[in-house]
Amino acid sequence: MKFETIKRVILAAIMLPFVFMLIEGVVVIRSSVNQYWNLEKDRQFADVLARGGSIAATEILTEIGATRRYLADPSSRTAIDMQQSRVTLDRERHAFYARLPSRDALDEGLVGELSILSLAYSRIVAARSAVDQGRYTGSDPGSIYWYAALKQLAVVDALSPLISDPVLLEKSNQLMGILLTYYGERLITGIGTRYLNQGASARLPVELFVQGKVMLGEGMDHMVFHSSAPVVRHIVAYLGRSSQVKANAITDAILAGSRPTRAVHDVWAAAQSERMIFLQQKMIEAAKDIHETGESLSTRSHIHLTRILALCAGLLILATLVLLLAAKGLRLIDRLTQDRETLVGELRSAAQTDLLTGLYNRRGFEVAASALLTQAEHGSRWISVVLFDLDHFKKINDVHGHDAGDAVLRHVAGVARENFRSFDLLVRHGGEEFLALLPDSTPDDAAIVAERVRLAIEAAEIPLPSGDVLKVTASFGCAGRANEATNRNFEDLVKRADLALYAAKASGRNCVVSGPIIRAPVQEERRKAASGGGFDSRI
Repeated sequence: MKFETIKRVILAAIMLPFVFMLIEGVVVIRSSVNQYWNLEKDRQFADVLARGGSIAATEILTEIGATRRYLADPSSRTAIDMQQSRVTLDRERHAFYARLPSRDALDEGLVGELSILSLAYSRIVAARSAVDQGRYTGSDPGSIYWYAALKQLAVVDALSPLISDPVLLEKSNQLMGILLTYYGERLITGIGTRYLNQGASARLPVELFVQGKVMLGEGMDHMVFHSSAPVVRHIVAYLGRSSQVKANAITDAILAGSRPTRAVHDVWAAAQSERMIFLQQKMIEAAKDIHETGESLSTRSHIHLTRILALCAGLLILATLVLLLAAKGLRLIDRLTQDRETLVGELRSAAQTDLLTGLYNRRGFEVAASALLTQAEHGSRWISVVLFDLDHFKKINDVHGHDAGDAVLRHVAGVARENFRSFDLLVRHGGEEFLALLPDSTPDDAAIVAERVRLAIEAAEIPLPSGDVLKVTASFGCAGRANEATNRNFEDLVKRADLALYAAKASGRNCVVSGPIIRAPVQEERRKAASGGGFDSRI
């Protein structure tokens, strides 16, 4: 199997499970975040419900009572009580609005109820001003407060459908049931008391009385059908007492048009007053219970948030580990691939280069020369060969040893590589003999290059393994011919260069001899003459 295929397989084996785990983790985190926001929303609703119920059950009614006492006895003490009740109601009302969710989280019905509630509070503010100016002498602003209380109840009731937590929803229905029951009883008590305190000719406002009975019935439905909590059982048990059952019978008699005796009236009034005190206490308990539920939701939401952060951190650590493992695996594969390519390159290089000098060997030279000559067909009209070997090299081996001879060959190869042209092809031809193929060079050009190399070799000081320094010389033979595509064989060129080298040896060594120029065939000369004597027109 190829290394690239192995890399893809390993990468897929590491990444695919991680991708599925990542997707699953994102789904879990998204679900957890939704649960967290639901908990936060319900916690906010719990605070709003508790404050709204407290306003309807306590603050509004407290201000009604304080305002009535002031109107009955406008003293400094009653004025202070009235002002304190106003401050308390305004503080709770502002806190209620401040804790409401943003309008994006509210439905249109609740937004409408809140607008009506704001108008109702505006009427309370106007009524306060009228009371302070003495315009309510002999009258009662209770209907204005009563209307605001009913609208506060409507807002509390409209918040319930937005709650997700079942426990909070159940307690919200408990609170709403107690509030409706309380306000129904308060309306019945107020209407009945005013009716019974008037003369025999007084007419019972049946519609308001029936409204109270309806609110009372709705409140009991909220409690009985939506909850089985202890607070509901306490209220049902309380209303089942004989005194409360008797008071209900008197209420039904009043609604039927009967006017009870004074003694019966007193019994009914005492039972109704006791009932409202009991229900008001239960409203306070229910509101407090909702507030505690909100604190519990807050704790749960923080725990949930901690879990979400822990899950995100774990997923991030897992992703980091997987990526590190994947990167490490890929680096390992890349290193193996590089090692393999290096090994193949070394084997290929070993097969084509001389291990001692680093130059091409004969095999490598044949491949490179063939490619160079093919390329040179369209770039030059001349090709030359320089053949050189070291003078008296056998004596060096005999005197200094083969290690010194190897050092000389390596050094001479380096000097030759530096002084031949960068595009010349240099090869160790055998023993102490070297050969260079010079494209785009006449024999004269080759002789110039050879002379430069000869002088560099002559000037070189070669350090030997023994510590001695040795100087050597070399003899050079050059030959050249016209380059043509029909003749790729340059063995004759090497033979001519060998003859020139032999002549250099015979001439006393350490010199350059250039052989005769081999002209192109006659038909090639004719073609060049037809084309004007210049370069080949096919170039």
